[in-house]
Amino acid sequence: MNLHQFRFVQEAARRNLNLTEAAKALHTSQPGVSKAIIELEEELGVEIFARHGKRLKRITEPGQHVLKSIELIMREVGNLRRIGEQFSAQDSGTLSIATTHTQARYVLPVPVARLREAYPKVNVSLHQGAPDQVAKMLLDEVAEIGIATESLADYADLVTLPCYEWQHVLVLPPDHPLTQKDRISLEDIAQEPIITYHPSFTGRTRVDNAFAAKKLQPRIALEAIDSDVIKTYVRLGLGVGIVAEMAVRDDPIGDLAVRPMGHVFGQNVARVAFKRSAYLRNFVFKFAELLSDRLSRDLISKALSGHVNDYEL
Repeated sequence: MNLHQFRFVQEAARRNLNLTEAAKALHTSQPGVSKAIIELEEELGVEIFARHGKRLKRITEPGQHVLKSIELIMREVGNLRRIGEQFSAQDSGTLSIATTHTQARYVLPVPVARLREAYPKVNVSLHQGAPDQVAKMLLDEVAEIGIATESLADYADLVTLPCYEWQHVLVLPPDHPLTQKDRISLEDIAQEPIITYHPSFTGRTRVDNAFAAKKLQPRIALEAIDSDVIKTYVRLGLGVGIVAEMAVRDDPIGDLAVRPMGHVFGQNVARVAFKRSAYLRNFVFKFAELLSDRLSRDLISKALSGHVNDYEL
């Protein structure tokens, strides 16, 4: 048995048992993939895939166990490669970060700049997407570190640690009647057309849950993934905006009024995530420490080895 066979089996499972798609992803031929899988099955003495003719139909029970073992083997192969990279080039390489637009736009610029100062030979590759996409990029090893608010803690193969807390804020025209209120309530907001994030982004779940808990039906006028887009439409008079406080904290918006809404929507927790048992290079630990003074190399190492799953902010 060999690594090529393991890769072919793993990719076939990832591509919904479509050998043609698996071959394209691996830049090889479909007959070659099929032959390698059959040879591995013969060597193991079990069928990994049930077939109908030449087509793969499902993963067998022993095949499920084989795939789990292959996942562990390929993960360690990746770790071996990173160990080699670490010790052949201690202070150079590429840091791949998976994150959402809000984190990339408002949170990461300073830590990235400080990392580049500490490691000038390290390139940074930012991959932006929805929280579920961030998780998938970590699982597929497209990225080494992920930062998001939603979803990351839902994946068993990811180690996640709280990074920092934040709250939603209301942005509205300075002459809006709500600016005259000392304390804006959820009922007040429910009377207005609302411009806020798409349901899978930037703590939107907490916003929806707050309305549902009081049996209120919010009037969502527009949804977006970009805080700047939300602020633009508020300026155009389409409604009041609900955005993350990071989007206004260091970004002057003198033409809009800002009201903190933690008393209505509660606190959100941004999380940093790594693939379980991953081998992290020195500059990955350094970047995590730059994200939050609560994150240390020792804490992350313990979490990756299974000794720490979480901690309190």
